[in-house]
Amino acid sequence: MRWLQDTNQSSADNLNSVRHEATRHFRNNKEEYLKAKIDELETNSKIKNIRDLYRGVSDFKKGYQPSIYMVWDEKNDLVTDCHSVLARRWNHFSQLLNVLAVSNVNQTEINQTELVPELSAFEVEVAIENLQR
Repeated sequence: MRWLQDTNQSSADNLNSVRHEATRHFRNNKEEYLKAKIDELETNSKIKNIRDLYRGVSDFKKGYQPSIYMVWDEKNDLVTDCHSVLARRWNHFSQLLNVLAVSNVNQTEINQTELVPELSAFEVEVAIENLQR
Protein backbone atom coordinates (compact mmCIF):
# COMPACT_ATOMS: atom_id res chain seq x y z
CA MET A 1 0.00 0.00 0.00
CA ARG A 2 2.95 2.33 0.52
CA TRP A 3 3.65 2.10 -3.21
CA LEU A 4 0.24 3.49 -4.01
CA GLN A 5 0.43 6.30 -1.46
CA ASP A 6 3.97 7.42 -2.34
CA THR A 7 4.04 9.10 -5.75
CA ASN A 8 7.78 9.12 -6.53
CA GLN A 9 9.27 7.19 -9.47
CA SER A 10 11.08 4.52 -7.42
CA SER A 11 7.88 3.36 -5.73
CA ALA A 12 6.13 3.20 -9.11
CA ASP A 13 9.00 1.11 -10.49
CA ASN A 14 8.78 -1.22 -7.48
CA LEU A 15 5.04 -1.60 -7.97
CA ASN A 16 5.48 -2.39 -11.67
CA SER A 17 8.19 -4.95 -10.96
CA VAL A 18 5.98 -6.68 -8.36
CA ARG A 19 3.06 -6.74 -10.82
CA HIS A 20 5.34 -8.17 -13.50
CA GLU A 21 6.55 -10.93 -11.16
CA ALA A 22 3.00 -11.75 -10.12
CA THR A 23 1.89 -11.98 -13.76
CA ARG A 24 4.81 -14.27 -14.59
CA HIS A 25 4.05 -16.43 -11.55
CA PHE A 26 0.38 -16.89 -12.50
CA ARG A 27 1.27 -17.55 -16.15
CA ASN A 28 3.70 -20.30 -15.07
CA ASN A 29 1.09 -21.81 -12.75
CA LYS A 30 -1.45 -21.85 -15.57
CA GLU A 31 1.03 -23.59 -17.87
CA GLU A 32 1.77 -26.22 -15.21
CA TYR A 33 -1.95 -26.75 -14.63
CA LEU A 34 -2.60 -27.19 -18.35
CA LYS A 35 0.33 -29.63 -18.70
CA ALA A 36 -1.02 -31.66 -15.78
CA LYS A 37 -4.51 -31.75 -17.32
CA ILE A 38 -3.13 -32.82 -20.71
CA ASP A 39 -1.07 -35.56 -19.03
CA GLU A 40 -4.20 -36.71 -17.21
CA LEU A 41 -6.12 -36.88 -20.50
CA GLU A 42 -3.26 -38.79 -22.08
CA THR A 43 -3.18 -41.38 -19.29
CA ASN A 44 -6.97 -41.74 -19.47
CA SER A 45 -6.59 -42.41 -23.18
CA LYS A 46 -3.82 -44.98 -22.66
CA ILE A 47 -5.68 -46.91 -19.97
CA LYS A 48 -8.91 -46.66 -21.99
CA ASN A 49 -10.77 -44.70 -19.34
CA ILE A 50 -13.12 -43.23 -21.94
CA ARG A 51 -15.61 -41.58 -19.61
CA ASP A 52 -12.99 -39.45 -17.85
CA LEU A 53 -11.28 -38.73 -21.17
CA TYR A 54 -14.43 -37.30 -22.73
CA ARG A 55 -15.31 -35.46 -19.54
CA GLY A 56 -11.88 -33.80 -19.53
CA VAL A 57 -12.12 -32.89 -23.22
CA SER A 58 -15.57 -31.44 -22.63
CA ASP A 59 -14.22 -29.31 -19.77
CA PHE A 60 -11.52 -27.93 -22.08
CA LYS A 61 -14.05 -27.13 -24.79
CA LYS A 62 -16.43 -25.36 -22.44
CA GLY A 63 -13.74 -23.37 -20.70
CA TYR A 64 -14.24 -21.70 -17.34
CA GLN A 65 -17.86 -21.54 -16.27
CA PRO A 66 -18.50 -19.62 -13.06
CA SER A 67 -21.05 -21.05 -10.67
CA ILE A 68 -24.25 -19.11 -10.17
CA TYR A 69 -25.86 -19.48 -6.79
CA MET A 70 -29.58 -18.86 -7.11
CA VAL A 71 -32.49 -20.75 -5.61
CA TRP A 72 -36.22 -20.27 -5.30
CA ASP A 73 -37.56 -19.68 -1.79
CA GLU A 74 -40.88 -20.82 -0.34
CA LYS A 75 -42.72 -17.81 -1.86
CA ASN A 76 -41.31 -18.57 -5.36
CA ASP A 77 -38.99 -15.57 -5.21
CA LEU A 78 -35.49 -15.83 -6.62
CA VAL A 79 -32.82 -15.64 -3.89
CA THR A 80 -29.25 -14.71 -4.88
CA ASP A 81 -27.64 -13.54 -1.62
CA CYS A 82 -25.17 -16.21 -0.45
CA HIS A 83 -26.46 -16.19 3.14
CA SER A 84 -30.08 -16.47 1.99
CA VAL A 85 -29.17 -19.30 -0.40
CA LEU A 86 -27.44 -21.21 2.39
CA ALA A 87 -30.38 -20.65 4.73
CA ARG A 88 -32.83 -21.82 2.06
CA ARG A 89 -30.78 -24.96 1.34
CA TRP A 90 -30.47 -25.66 5.06
CA ASN A 91 -34.25 -25.42 5.50
CA HIS A 92 -34.96 -27.49 2.40
CA PHE A 93 -32.65 -30.37 3.28
CA SER A 94 -33.59 -30.35 6.94
CA GLN A 95 -37.23 -30.75 5.86
CA LEU A 96 -36.26 -33.61 3.54
CA LEU A 97 -34.08 -35.43 6.04
CA ASN A 98 -36.23 -34.90 9.13
CA VAL A 99 -39.42 -36.49 7.82
CA LEU A 100 -39.67 -38.78 10.81
CA ALA A 101 -39.22 -35.90 13.26
CA VAL A 102 -41.97 -33.89 11.59
CA SER A 103 -44.51 -36.69 11.70
CA ASN A 104 -46.03 -37.51 15.06
CA VAL A 105 -44.71 -41.07 15.19
CA ASN A 106 -43.14 -42.04 18.47
CA GLN A 107 -39.76 -43.77 18.67
CA THR A 108 -41.11 -47.19 19.71
CA GLU A 109 -43.25 -47.41 16.58
CA ILE A 110 -40.24 -46.56 14.42
CA ASN A 111 -38.12 -49.26 16.06
CA GLN A 112 -40.89 -51.84 15.72
CA THR A 113 -41.59 -51.23 12.05
CA GLU A 114 -39.09 -52.53 9.56
CA LEU A 115 -37.96 -49.62 7.37
CA VAL A 116 -36.07 -51.76 4.83
CA PRO A 117 -37.33 -55.28 4.20
CA GLU A 118 -34.76 -58.09 4.20
CA LEU A 119 -33.57 -59.22 0.79
CA SER A 120 -33.83 -62.80 -0.31
CA ALA A 121 -30.91 -64.68 -1.82
CA PHE A 122 -32.65 -64.66 -5.21
CA GLU A 123 -32.99 -60.85 -5.18
CA VAL A 124 -29.29 -60.49 -4.38
CA GLU A 125 -28.32 -62.83 -7.23
CA VAL A 126 -30.52 -60.89 -9.70
CA ALA A 127 -28.97 -57.60 -8.59
CA ILE A 128 -25.45 -59.01 -9.06
CA GLU A 129 -26.31 -60.30 -12.54
CA ASN A 130 -27.69 -56.87 -13.50
CA LEU A 131 -24.45 -55.23 -12.35
CA GLN A 132 -22.34 -57.58 -14.46
CA ARG A 133 -24.14 -56.65 -17.70
